[in-house]
Parts: sequence; C-alpha cells; structure tokens
Amino acid sequence: MALIRATCSDCGDVELRSRDLRVRQCRDDESATYLFRCPVCRMIEVRPAEQHVVDVLLAAGVHCTEWHLPAELAEPRGGSPITHDDVLDFHDLLSTPDWFANLTTIKDR
Repeated sequence: MALIRATCSDCGDVELRSRDLRVRQCRDDESATYLFRCPVCRMIEVRPAEQHVVDVLLAAGVHCTEWHLPAELAEPRGGSPITHDDVLDFHDLLSTPDWFANLTTIKDR
C-alpha cells in the first residue's frame, strides 16, 4: 500500500496510506477533490485536485467516487431573484399557525 504525503491545514504535512484518502470526481465539469482525515488532529480535509493529482492518487490505489451536477442547475430560471426582504417575509409567515394554507394562496406579485 502506497504512502502519500498530504497537508493538513492545522498540522502541516502528514503521511497517509492510499486507503486513508478518497477522490471525488465530477463527470460533468471534470472538477475533482480529494479528502482525508488527518491522523493527528482527526479533522477532515478537503482539497481541490487537478487531473494530474487525480491520476497519481488513482494509480496509488485511492478509491474514487464519481458524481454528477444536480439536474436543477440546467433548468431554466425565471422571475426576479429572492431578496433579503423576501426571506424575512417568509420567516414571519412560518411563525403563523396556518402558514401552509397562506403560502398556497399567495398570488404572484
């Protein structure tokens, strides 16, 4: 099993085995990260990874999880953006006992 040196933001350089790391790779935009739990402070570190880093980690036996961007990102968007006032109004609405009935009867402004 390969030894891999990574950097913890608190502890500095640490040595890990390939089974101690994970690679996550997005199939839609080819972005990738690797993550590990620091053996010293036990905090989880997540770092961006360029393709050559991913290739080295995979060759060393690190497990890879592939994922896709949510389909909602490709949906058409309409209407005006939600404002801070909209969030405050919604918060006030949620404090009423019949908030759901009121929410379903609100018309577009």
